[in-house]
Amino acid sequence: MYDWMSVEVERKFVCSADNLKTLEEIGVCVGQHQIHDQYFDTPMFDLTLRDMWLRKRKGCWELKCPTVDGTEGEQSKAALLCTRYKEITNLAEIQLRVREAIKDVCEDSEMSSSHVEESWLSKVNLVCFAEFTTVRRSFTLEEEEAVQIDLDQADFGYHVGEIEVLVPEGGDVQSALEKIERTAQKLGLTGDQRVEGKMNVYLKRNHPEHYAKLLSKRVL
Repeated sequence: MYDWMSVEVERKFVCSADNLKTLEEIGVCVGQHQIHDQYFDTPMFDLTLRDMWLRKRKGCWELKCPTVDGTEGEQSKAALLCTRYKEITNLAEIQLRVREAIKDVCEDSEMSSSHVEESWLSKVNLVCFAEFTTVRRSFTLEEEEAVQIDLDQADFGYHVGEIEVLVPEGGDVQSALEKIERTAQKLGLTGDQRVEGKMNVYLKRNHPEHYAKLLSKRVL
């Protein structure tokens, strides 16, 4: 078991005035801060077309990959409204997975230190395709352990809420789905369609060709 690998189970939502009022009444605000994100891919979108999302946040690298967790066939509302990604934060493991995904365009070299970051990015032909800053307010609920609720305001004019549970690798994803569903009910959330995330909206507005390719591959 590695502490740098977990599964992020998340439901996005549009936060109405009533939802916000309820959240402020039943939740505990644990802080507000700014997040600056940079996302990287090859010019041919080799990573994102595989639903792999490489980003740099607060000076640290993170890679989000698709996960098979045993609930793929689950047709409950909770499962359909949530996304599930394996989240990797160890740089050496990230580099390994990136190289495996885009080995046809990689040069044969070994890079495992953050001190050679610029060289690593150029050798695997990675460029920044998205960059934005988000103001995030985070809440917890006393009765729902391990659930975090974030209200995000991106600098390109998009607002979205997220209910998130991080599950250790091999942990109980079904339990996380149930926690998220209970939290959604407490907030009074309605709707039976997934809400678009920040990246979806950013690409649609700024890089429509990239967005269209991801749609055609059913990544988004």
